[in-house]
Amino acid sequence: MTQGFTPTRRRLVQGGLAAGAALAMPGLVRAQGAPIRIGHLTPRTGFLGPLGEYAVMAAQLAAEEINAGGGINGRKVELLTEDSVNPQTASGKAERYVERDKVAAIVGEISSASALAIGQVAQRGKTIFLNTGANSDALRGPDCKRYMFHIEGANSMYVKAVGRSLTEAGLVKGKRWYSLTADYAFGHDLLRVAKVFMQGQGGTFAADELVPTDATDFSAYLIKIRQAKPDLVISNLAGNQITNFLKQYAEYGLPFPVAGFGFDTALAWGAGPGNFAGTWPCLWHHKVDTPSAKAFVAAFVKKYGKPPENQAWGDYNAVKIVAKAMADTQSTEGPKLVSYLEGGAKFDVQKPRPGYFRPRDHQFISEMYAITALPADKVKDKWDLFTSTPAIPGEGEDMEVLAPTAEEAACKMEG
Repeated sequence: MTQGFTPTRRRLVQGGLAAGAALAMPGLVRAQGAPIRIGHLTPRTGFLGPLGEYAVMAAQLAAEEINAGGGINGRKVELLTEDSVNPQTASGKAERYVERDKVAAIVGEISSASALAIGQVAQRGKTIFLNTGANSDALRGPDCKRYMFHIEGANSMYVKAVGRSLTEAGLVKGKRWYSLTADYAFGHDLLRVAKVFMQGQGGTFAADELVPTDATDFSAYLIKIRQAKPDLVISNLAGNQITNFLKQYAEYGLPFPVAGFGFDTALAWGAGPGNFAGTWPCLWHHKVDTPSAKAFVAAFVKKYGKPPENQAWGDYNAVKIVAKAMADTQSTEGPKLVSYLEGGAKFDVQKPRPGYFRPRDHQFISEMYAITALPADKVKDKWDLFTSTPAIPGEGEDMEVLAPTAEEAACKMEG
């Protein structure tokens, strides 16, 4: 393992190719002996900061593993990491990555608004950007970009995945939901697709409340929920909003079941046993039972002393996928990497079936899960707070059954 990682612009390891190999692979070599730079951008502060920390840890682990295995066709990876902060800052830092640092790719982000800003920079610079945490369907629809790819699932995928469990539990048709929604691009889009789902399944909303992203006190909303007596309380919140809400919901002792359409398992760990409740969707969790999932979890635990969660999964795989694309194409050129990722390449992403990018909107297609909180007396340790459905779609189902349809997210690629 390479030692000395910090969340700054430090080189992981220097390495290079022989001069003869350099001539054979001109697209892969910008300068003889130079490492391949990958820029990582994600929130490290604010309400999304706890997830960003997992993202950085996972990206660093992936880069270490690549370098320990000989790098990319003999060249080492240099991972650059920055706090994206907000859309304006994210755009500026992405510009510096492309123009000054000459990165071969950008990975990361959680905020949908910041991901759009980074995607615009990547498009202009013909540098691929793998979005690892931004969910908005619009990024796969009217805001799609030729150089932007999505490891993260779309909001409509999250809604459809957990919607199966809610339907089976009798909590959809003829029911009244009360939703709390993060008041920014991600939340607005999630609420939109949640309403489409609910209307299509014969349910109604008792109310939907927009919640500022800096809100920490949910008492006013909880009082309204108690008065409304809904059949289900729905979270369209984000980041540590979810942790704070779950803790306060438990304190109020409200009897209404809880579910969410956006989620990260780190937020369940933050809420803790007895506070974490309800049914939630996720792209991956540390209890997935495949050989590669177990290997990833073991490596993460060895390095950081705790299991990875689903945001870590996304950033880890993004770095690995970028590296494989460069190795297989023997190039760091954006257009060649785009063609490779659009061309049906499949990747082991620690799930039962390999995943791939759908050419028409660059959405990564892989299974999802719905998890349900365990009662406090059934929790064995602070990490294992939930049970999980089998992978969704199930064996024999079309892998794209959860993905946005052309009507849900119409994408017109340019460039």
